[in-house]
Amino acid sequence: MSINDSVDEFARMNPENPKLDLKTKLAYGAGDFGPAITGNISIFFLLIFFTNVAGIPAGLAGSVLMIGKIWDAINDPIIGVLSDRTKSRRWGRRLPWMFYGAIPFGIIFFLQWTVPRFSADQSSNMWPLFWYYVAIGLLSQVFYTVVSLPYTALTPELTQNYDERTSLNSFRFAFSISGSILSLILAQIIFSTISDREEQYLVLAAVCAVISVLALYVCIFGVRDRVLAFEAKRTQTEQPASIPFFEQLKIVFSNRPFLFVIGIYLFSWLGVQVTATTIPYFVVNYMRLNDSDVPTVMIAVQGTALLMLFVWSALSQKIGKKVVYFLGMSSWIIAAGGLFFLRPGQIGLMYLLAFMAGVGVSTAYLVPWSLIPDVIDLDELQTGQRREGIFYGFMVLLQKLGLALGIFLVGNALQAAGFQATIPGQTTPIQPESALVAIRIAVGPLPTIFLICGLFLTYFYPITREMHAEIMMKLKARQSEI
Repeated sequence: MSINDSVDEFARMNPENPKLDLKTKLAYGAGDFGPAITGNISIFFLLIFFTNVAGIPAGLAGSVLMIGKIWDAINDPIIGVLSDRTKSRRWGRRLPWMFYGAIPFGIIFFLQWTVPRFSADQSSNMWPLFWYYVAIGLLSQVFYTVVSLPYTALTPELTQNYDERTSLNSFRFAFSISGSILSLILAQIIFSTISDREEQYLVLAAVCAVISVLALYVCIFGVRDRVLAFEAKRTQTEQPASIPFFEQLKIVFSNRPFLFVIGIYLFSWLGVQVTATTIPYFVVNYMRLNDSDVPTVMIAVQGTALLMLFVWSALSQKIGKKVVYFLGMSSWIIAAGGLFFLRPGQIGLMYLLAFMAGVGVSTAYLVPWSLIPDVIDLDELQTGQRREGIFYGFMVLLQKLGLALGIFLVGNALQAAGFQATIPGQTTPIQPESALVAIRIAVGPLPTIFLICGLFLTYFYPITREMHAEIMMKLKARQSEI
């Protein structure tokens, strides 16, 4: 049976799973708009906020972020399992977490950008500040997980169609990248109109927190009907006995395609995280531009990623997700090499390389998240259970452990290379040559290594469109027998 025959046969056998309408896709996409705004601000500016505004040394600042990410990784599978077991006739399994977590999520995010004065002496203030940001960071990661992980687990519940999931994720990441761009535009406006650095970040955090909370509620009420329809169908089907937690872990990590997806996602986002964390230092300290130029460079990357997102989504239906990923990552690898050899003053070339990086960043958003629902379908065929939460939870757990290590290494590498933190109230110091070399390595060769590893895993990823169609036909046949 050909690929098209398999897909057509599944569609014929599954008429009660209609295509998603535009309203539902837009509402679902809005759910990633809020976390994208706050997450983007944190990725791009939190480390430089700690070093250049709060006055924390780069090594300690990296440790703050690492502790938060490790805790984030630990709470992900916990909340994933709890959301799988949540029962609510009014909201389903996932939406209660988003509904009740949205407002605390916004409040804690805002508190992360305050600089409390524990002592007039800066040296005495450093360690209280460190522990303050550790505590706020832990709370921030909890509520980020509370709203974002159940949201990501909605994808396979909203549609079970192979290509429709790619389309749905293109809407999700269109909103995600749009949120990132909006956050950078807001940063550029606020940074250019407010001179005080501490006040800049407070205003930016407040505006982004409000927008994020509102966007989450748009998603909740927009997808509720479709989610409840899926829940009604799921609960009508006889459910197998619950599998103990550690047995679930064994099943999850014995799912070979899932291990590939974890690796692809990990290496893709290591590239994104390390690049995004280092770019502000690259623009300000190496290229010798102003703080207000940082959002402009980021907008060039994210704007290109947004434009390319729908191009890649359409192409994936014709040439496949693997080829799309290879094309995008190849462009990004070339851009990363160019950034390493870039020289101060080559501003036009810098923006060209930012454009090329954006072409690849869009596939880092789209492809891994389009693969994970297919893995969940395979697990349901093998075990008889739908466990979206645990799969998404452990996918993000390992990804965040890797990111925690990446951020920690970047922060400590900068400090070991002699990077000078800014003392509050004083101008940004001139960095030694050793620190500038470390910045160039972190923005070029290091992401390239991660991206090549992701390409290697993508090449051997086993689930094809035809294989997925066969999985769905077998699931449908099993349901008809019940």
